[in-house]
Amino acid sequence: MVAIKDLQDGMKRVSVEAKVVDKGDPREVKSRFKDETYRIVDAVVADETGSVKLTLWNEQIDQINVGDNIKIENGYVTSFKSEIQLNVGKFGKLTVE
Repeated sequence: MVAIKDLQDGMKRVSVEAKVVDKGDPREVKSRFKDETYRIVDAVVADETGSVKLTLWNEQIDQINVGDNIKIENGYVTSFKSEIQLNVGKFGKLTVE
């Protein structure tokens, strides 16, 4: 497991255990490549070392709620507008503990 304070842009195959402390409102984004629309939500997850934004897509949105303890396996880290973000991605796994 990686501590949230140790997450860095570009990390791959990260596993994190954290608590959901905030969950935004869903918004819709259009795909640049296909004529599809996706639902997306920014949540904030935290452990004892810090907090990070977690981007949730489509069915992941309904899996978690504020207060849930979650585990992310095989996730990856990106940076958007100088802010570190944790992503589950299509190859990662999100589970509620």
